[in-house]
Amino acid sequence: MEEITLRQEELIHEIMNNNMTREKEEKVRKYKILNTYAKKGQTVMAGSSLMEYFPVNELQQTLEKQTNIYNRGIAGYVTSELLNSLEECIVELEPSKLFINIGTNDISSADGEYQVGNLLANYNEILTQIGARLPECKVYVMAYYPVNAKADFSGVDQEMKAGMFSTRTNAALREANAEVEKLAAQHGYAFINVNEGLTDEEGNLNEEYTMDGIHMYANGYAVVLNNLKEYL
Repeated sequence: MEEITLRQEELIHEIMNNNMTREKEEKVRKYKILNTYAKKGQTVMAGSSLMEYFPVNELQQTLEKQTNIYNRGIAGYVTSELLNSLEECIVELEPSKLFINIGTNDISSADGEYQVGNLLANYNEILTQIGARLPECKVYVMAYYPVNAKADFSGVDQEMKAGMFSTRTNAALREANAEVEKLAAQHGYAFINVNEGLTDEEGNLNEEYTMDGIHMYANGYAVVLNNLKEYL
């Protein structure tokens, strides 16, 4: 009976992974079509769900300066996936400015075998290709946002929380930020930390800004945008 249960769990995970892969592929196709209608030389934001869920075009309406921004984030993306879709997510748009936040899903290793070196190797290739394909683009490599593994969130049980934060810890994020900052400097790109105001007194992502300890509501992104506006 236990073997059947384990096999059922494996099948469920396989189905979920296949569905997620199809969703990612469909978003890439959608972006490719959207790119044909986009103006060249504007601002692009690329990365994973932390970028895709950033309602920047709505929030920037509170700012005096309005910027034409194309959000090309894809939920669930790791560095290797962005590397494989650079054309659709970045290059086709020929941006004058690029804000990139990719790698937190690499840190959230499903097998618990996350290595910062693997993340950096892919990130280095991403920045290398951007530099070669878009030499005039001003690139901003964004720091990873903090997480909150301490608070309790609706729909997130202890087992799920253990999986979500087994490798994705604030300590791991700080380590990755330090290494990514060095990498950005090697390529002559700006590393920007727009996390001021996001954390509580213990250094965790403020509970009121997040639905699950990782992904943020609009009020959290409003803090980010306020810190980001000088670069737009």
